[in-house]
Amino acid sequence: MEFENRIIINASTEEIFKLYEDVATWSLWDPDVKSSSISGKFETGAVGKLKPISGPESKILFSSVITNKAFTVSSNLPLCKMTFEHELSSAKNETEVRHKLSFSGFLAPIFGRLIGKGIQKGLPNTLKGLKAAVESKS
Repeated sequence: MEFENRIIINASTEEIFKLYEDVATWSLWDPDVKSSSISGKFETGAVGKLKPISGPESKILFSSVITNKAFTVSSNLPLCKMTFEHELSSAKNETEVRHKLSFSGFLAPIFGRLIGKGIQKGLPNTLKGLKAAVESKS
C-alpha cells in the first residue's frame, strides 16, 4: 500500500535539503510532527525518534541519505515496515518535492488503512509547510 504527494517549491534542492537535515525542527514546518530527533549526523544508517501529533513515539532509521537529492526513513511496526521516501528533482529555479509513504509486510494492508490514510490526508499540508518554510528563507 502506497501514498504519494508532490509539490513545486521555488528554491534549490540545497535549500530544501538543509531543512530536512535539521531533524529537530521538522515540527516547525510539518503540522503532523510533534517532535523529532536524530542521534549523530544526517546520513545513511543514522537512527532517531519521531513523535507524531497523534500516535506513539517511534524509532526511525535513516535507511538512505543522498545529499541534496533524497532520503528515506523507515520504522518497524508489528509484522510491518513503514517507509517514507523524500525525493527532490531540480528544474531551473524550482524543485519538485515528492513524499511517498509505503507499507510492506504481513500486516501492511491493516497499517495502511489505520495509519496510512491519516498520513495521506496530512501530506499536502506537510508539503505546503515545507514550501512556506523554504520560500520564506529564500
